Amino acid sequence: MVLRPENFTEQAREAMGASQEILRQLQHSQWDSEHILMALLDQDKGVAIDIMTEMGVYVDAIKTRLTAILGKAPKVASQTNQIFVTPRVEALLNRSKVEADRLGDDFIGTEHLFIALTQEEQGGVAEVLKQHNVDTERVYQALQKIRGDHRLDDPSAENRYRSLERFSIDLTQLARDGKLDPVVGREMEVARAMQTLIRRTKNNPVMIGGAGVGKTAIAEGLAQAIVGGNVPEELAGRRLLALDMGSLVAGAKFRGEFEERLKAVMDEIKQAQGEIILFIDEIHTVVGAGAAEGAIDASNLMKPALSRGELQCLGATTEDEYRRYIEKDAALERRFQPILVEEPDTEIAVDMLKALRPKYEAHHNVKILDDALVSAVRLSQRYISDRLLPDKAVDLIDEAASKLRMDAQALPSEEIREQEAELDRLENEERSASQRADYEQAAELRSERLRMQFEYEQACADSTGNAGETEVTSESIGSLIATWTGIPVDRLLESEAEKLLHMEERLHDRVIGQEAAIVAVSDAVRRARASLKDPKRPIGSFIFLGPTGVGKTELARSLADYLFDDESNMVRIDMSEYQEKHTVSRLIGAPPGYVGFEEGGQLTEAVRRRPFRVVLFDEIEKAHPDVFNAL
Repeated sequence: MVLRPENFTEQAREAMGASQEILRQLQHSQWDSEHILMALLDQDKGVAIDIMTEMGVYVDAIKTRLTAILGKAPKVASQTNQIFVTPRVEALLNRSKVEADRLGDDFIGTEHLFIALTQEEQGGVAEVLKQHNVDTERVYQALQKIRGDHRLDDPSAENRYRSLERFSIDLTQLARDGKLDPVVGREMEVARAMQTLIRRTKNNPVMIGGAGVGKTAIAEGLAQAIVGGNVPEELAGRRLLALDMGSLVAGAKFRGEFEERLKAVMDEIKQAQGEIILFIDEIHTVVGAGAAEGAIDASNLMKPALSRGELQCLGATTEDEYRRYIEKDAALERRFQPILVEEPDTEIAVDMLKALRPKYEAHHNVKILDDALVSAVRLSQRYISDRLLPDKAVDLIDEAASKLRMDAQALPSEEIREQEAELDRLENEERSASQRADYEQAAELRSERLRMQFEYEQACADSTGNAGETEVTSESIGSLIATWTGIPVDRLLESEAEKLLHMEERLHDRVIGQEAAIVAVSDAVRRARASLKDPKRPIGSFIFLGPTGVGKTELARSLADYLFDDESNMVRIDMSEYQEKHTVSRLIGAPPGYVGFEEGGQLTEAVRRRPFRVVLFDEIEKAHPDVFNAL
């Protein structure tokens, strides 16, 4: 029987080429079965490895034994390009063709080569496989689990085995292993996802909410509920798999390769007969994913399976991206049921942090106090306006704990380093004195060295003891917020009443006189802090009127210094530059379609980057009336 390279799959051809490369490296002249088995076991994503793993066989032990057998084979004295094929390899290839025909495959794959290797009755391969209880019947059973109903109908068909395993993560298995974070405060959203999943039609929920509110956590909560048995009967025993769209697209170089991968994933889901729920995080990425010239994107591939009920999805995306990508495609949008996920309130956010606390304490080996959790929520809500709870509070706790742990493991103090240097010096001088037979000086130096050694060990013990005191407190959170926002830590932790009680006195330290203006400003700030104003509006808006040199700008600087402990926390905008009508776009940014649309305005960008600052509009009377309207 004459077999040509085109009779083999891509992986089988790679294995055959690799086996001949092994032969050359070992300076062998005869191509034998041991070379082919070693090449099959060297393939990272080969079917032989999957079969061995399925049978529970330790692959490295087989490779070690094979290496020993190949090391005993005779070597040629000089490098030669001529390869002699042994009768065993010829028989092996013929048996692999028979196995391919028996399994209904059009091509010879690595599994057929491996089955043919298990049928050898003598030689090194037979000896090694027999030692590890690898026989043909067990290989058949393992292969059935791996390839299911797949057939080798094209040279790349082996790449489609276990596509779900390659391109997804089993969230239910992670929940079973205890590797998912606990989910608290999202019981209603998880229940809504469940009731949507058991609907007869339109049973594909999609979580819609801002970045960081916990959409992915709801999917993890559903996985934990399935494992815990806290689900309706229709969902009991189901598997929730998270599809990795990035790895699905990555490496798909040729036209049709991405479609093959996605189709293989959907085929495996179809074969599972409703057992699998597919979770797609950032589900808007399916629109356009894999699309190229002459190809269709993932969303169009999924629509028929969704409409027939063969594929059940749980998605997560933001409101803007849902509207931009999914709502535009009416045929795709009607397959999903949106579920809005709102930002949790302060009390629920604290409960979420308490549930996560044991995980972070174990990871960082620190203790996180209750007041740190409350401060993380309260301060992040107040001073970090461009992110959402609970994500920003969790980040605060995580970074505060990592900073504390890093500080505890810091380099030795300057005192300890000086003592180490002094010990080295005394030891060298003592050795030098002994060599000179100056035993009296050597004894003095030894006494001094022992005293220094005792002090050094004591200092090290004290340093280690201090390192063990690792507690994340509200001060730790305040210090971190100060680093993030530039607002001084003592201002964050100081009580509101204490801050505001002496406001006039602090302002008068810099501004002499102007009693009425200072009282008006102080009263406005106190009203704002007493929640007698809209929290989404500025603390106060003032127009300081008066001739040049009376202290208008100085009062603004004093206010910045008082509120944020640094007068540089003030943005000064010279309104004499805004005398023309069109200059309003410089202040708040150009409208869509105009030059500079994505760059933002002088005012909006300054406030967005650091919202806690005083904004001074200097010489405001020179601005165009349209600028006043914008403000």
